[in-house]
Amino acid sequence: MDYSLKYFQYNEHSILIEWPAIIDENILKSILNFKNSIQKKYIKQKVEVINSYNSILIIYNFTIDSVNDKFLELKSLYEAQKSILDFQSSIWEIPVCYNRKFGEDLDGFSKEKGLEIPELIKLHSEQIYTVFFIGFLPGFLYLGGLYNKLHLDRKATPNLNVKKGSVAIGGQQTGIYPQDSPGGWHIIGRTPIELFNANVNPPCFIESGDKIKFKPIDKSEYIDINERITKSSFQLKPVKKNV
Repeated sequence: MDYSLKYFQYNEHSILIEWPAIIDENILKSILNFKNSIQKKYIKQKVEVINSYNSILIIYNFTIDSVNDKFLELKSLYEAQKSILDFQSSIWEIPVCYNRKFGEDLDGFSKEKGLEIPELIKLHSEQIYTVFFIGFLPGFLYLGGLYNKLHLDRKATPNLNVKKGSVAIGGQQTGIYPQDSPGGWHIIGRTPIELFNANVNPPCFIESGDKIKFKPIDKSEYIDINERITKSSFQLKPVKKNV
């Protein structure tokens, strides 16, 4: 699909490119396709390309002398590749323990939404989510596809310490906290899977465009997987690779 893009100079080293301001999988595919083309074109220059829901930020390792020339170069590249699908994605099954010990907001969330806890878990775990981008913490996945029934505004007062691996809902999104941090989302469970490790390359094994499916597990399974991860005897692999 063809989109009318907007090009801006972000600073002396960077260019921002914007798509229509909506959350849409076709826009995501267009963004990731263009991102891949940019990375290939500038592979020797080690250009950094960061995507969000509807934009790409290109950070060059040099000062941009003529931004208009760069705009023309990027527009030409986009026109040349816009009809070609040139990236791969994976489907990951993430184990989650929906337990009151790990999901401190499970009871409150279910009451607020008028749902029994088993129904809440079923709705949250049966959906396949799309990873739109990664931030605000390293390894924090912004997932699209949450059922309308599970939409709930963020907490008025954020938690000061949300535990690493906490699975939460905030607004129209669900996500996983990759490390201990403050947070205002409703915690409904926890995964033992480590989403971000600065000591490996890449530090986050999940990428924008990938799909996530949550798999309910009980407390004993959580403990078992967690122990195996500690002993380096557990490795999560994608259940499917999409081209």
